[in-house]
Amino acid sequence: MTTRMSIRPTEEQLEWFDAEIGVLIHYDILVFEPTYDWRKQWGYQPDPEIFNPINLDTDQWVRTAKAAGAKYAILVAKHCSGFSLWPTEAHEYSVKSSPWRDGQGDIVKDFIQSCKKYNIRPGLYYSTSANAYYQVENPGVVLPEDESKQKQYNNMVIQQLTELWTHYGELFEIWFDGGALPPEAGGPDVKSLLKKTQPQAVCFQGPKEISSLTRWAGNESGYVNYPCWSTTEFSLGQTGEYVPLEGSGSPDGTVWAPAEVDVPNRKNSWFWRTGETDLLLKPEELLECYEQSVGRNSNLLIGMVIDDNGLVPKEDVDQFTKFGELVHERFENQLAKTTGEGDTITIKFTSARVIDQVVIMENIKYGENIQEYHVEGYVNGRWQILCDGMSIGHKRIQRFPAIKVSTIKLCINKTKQTPQIKQFSVYNTENRNITS
Repeated sequence: MTTRMSIRPTEEQLEWFDAEIGVLIHYDILVFEPTYDWRKQWGYQPDPEIFNPINLDTDQWVRTAKAAGAKYAILVAKHCSGFSLWPTEAHEYSVKSSPWRDGQGDIVKDFIQSCKKYNIRPGLYYSTSANAYYQVENPGVVLPEDESKQKQYNNMVIQQLTELWTHYGELFEIWFDGGALPPEAGGPDVKSLLKKTQPQAVCFQGPKEISSLTRWAGNESGYVNYPCWSTTEFSLGQTGEYVPLEGSGSPDGTVWAPAEVDVPNRKNSWFWRTGETDLLLKPEELLECYEQSVGRNSNLLIGMVIDDNGLVPKEDVDQFTKFGELVHERFENQLAKTTGEGDTITIKFTSARVIDQVVIMENIKYGENIQEYHVEGYVNGRWQILCDGMSIGHKRIQRFPAIKVSTIKLCINKTKQTPQIKQFSVYNTENRNITS
């Protein structure tokens, strides 16, 4: 055992990890013109007159998120088309130029109010790196390059972000999606505005000066490779700004920026299109995503589509609800649980029990210290290794073939400091019985 100090999370990062499940809500004008492709139709934008979700109900969105077990929700306030879901004063390409609610509506405002109503932590996504309305392409550069137009775009970004970050209250998480072109590379000074207006927010792919960061897992398939560490290093992103290195992290990383795993609830489809209900992931597939994200020391962010009426489609509501039920059924009823510190944590049953799953939670308030462990069961008079691993962090979920044990123990083989186990719990997920 070594005694070097571990990198520790902020209070905001601890709250973020405890949330575990969030939803990422995509809504844009292309829902009303599904053939629109901003990259292939450069210089063309659909007319805002087509945007008219007559039954839009953000309460329904957030109730659906809550049914899935989500504790936070992120709304895509402005995606790559440039169409804005709030009545921005920066330009005319927004809901204020649409017939929806006679141009008086504000989806961001409605969304924030619904989150407060249902006790869901709100977040906002805003892409600074792509905006077809301003002919801006990754990593946030006006094309063709023009210094005066770039300055105009930068000023517009600051104006819109000031609106989003000052008009709607405190945000739980801010999504950059690819980072933000820094001033030294010709971009807007986003980080100064962020530190001034939303210093408490956890930031996905945010600049290195921000205190509470999260990173991309490296795919949009609902899993992170194991082992997954909350600590990582900074790397030079495509925007020219240093951002947390994506992927599985490093046990010796110098920055705490845990992974967030995003996945669309419809295969490869972040936005609603008619006739695509066959793309819905099965609730059991989402449960697998949960085990391969939350169960590997990261958070799960599930895409939620909104249809042209402004609602989560019924089939999607059913999917989210069933997923939430599956998570509850799988993890709410432990055979036993305990907590403690030290190299060995033991649970002894009054009589032998069949088990097939353990959930281990490290007390990450003190950093991510455990680097190797295994779990043993006492079977027919001898100890038998049931599973092992490296990273634990916020949560590690492991399944193994059902086996009947009288005692089970968690053994820490390698750690930076004295192991602090927040919870060690044991399950029989299938209610199976083994007679011998």
